[in-house]
Amino acid sequence: MSVSVEETALQNEEDVLDAYSRVVMSVAERLIPSVASLRVMVRVPGGRQPQGSGSAVAVTADGFLLTSAHVVDRASGGVAVFADGAEAEFDVVGADPLSDLAVIRTKAGAELTTATLGDADRLRVGQLVVAIGNPLGFAGSVSAGVVSALGRSFAAAASRHGRMVENVIQTDAALHPGNSGGALANGAGEVVGINTAVVGPGVGQGLGLAVPVNATTRGIVSALMADGRVRRAYLGIAGGSRPLPPRAAAATGRERGIEILTVVAGSPAATGGLWPEDLLLGVDGRPVADVGDLQRLMTGDRIGRPVGVEVFRRGKVQSVSVVPTELPD
Repeated sequence: MSVSVEETALQNEEDVLDAYSRVVMSVAERLIPSVASLRVMVRVPGGRQPQGSGSAVAVTADGFLLTSAHVVDRASGGVAVFADGAEAEFDVVGADPLSDLAVIRTKAGAELTTATLGDADRLRVGQLVVAIGNPLGFAGSVSAGVVSALGRSFAAAASRHGRMVENVIQTDAALHPGNSGGALANGAGEVVGINTAVVGPGVGQGLGLAVPVNATTRGIVSALMADGRVRRAYLGIAGGSRPLPPRAAAATGRERGIEILTVVAGSPAATGGLWPEDLLLGVDGRPVADVGDLQRLMTGDRIGRPVGVEVFRRGKVQSVSVVPTELPD
């Protein structure tokens, strides 16, 4: 019996849908046991009261979970509820509002089922991603979509220094209040992002953001687990990326740098001799093309020691020594 072209096309379409469904189901089965719903509590006179809700991802079997800093902002702890109905009290180990990441730890109980962390630096636009979390209180909810864009940024809500959360993943996987702190996974079931923000009603439904899981954020998570905080170096400048003038480009072999627009009075930059209109090209021999590059280099190990800052000034490349201080909370 012959098969029509329409029947063949329909069968091919069903095969594709089945393959898509199998991937999403596989990711869900793998990750749902590792994603907890959080009931966040804040201390008040005489006890505790609910502050809000969110999601978290188990990253170690002995009780550490990763979530969003804004989910546990000012919280004393709360209750983590897992897919099997198990509940565990948790404490906030540390939070880093400038990356919107936080680490919590359950106080006691059975071993956690841990998620596998992936590498968001390997994501590509259009790639399938699956979000798992606790939207609007509906625990263990799964949504799927694609990577809509990479390299987005948004202002860190707690920052007084114009800091940006960099290299954020944009996705059209449905995210709602309560998804924050939950997992964004690739098709292999690896967590490549922590869902963090949703554009408000009437502004951009279908647009969600997630902090990437990569080498940079792994370092932040390690610092939070070990010390409860992340130390960052501070220069005291403000500016933006711009193309280098031909002479600077020829002298350095680079295309872009940061034009310094403001130097904070009394800051390490001011003391070290950086000026407005300098073009910042590098730090300790590492090239700097934009503010994100500079932020990634301002790590705790540079606090209190001389740092070589390469600038283009008055037609030539110069090196200025600056001693960064610690970025205040």
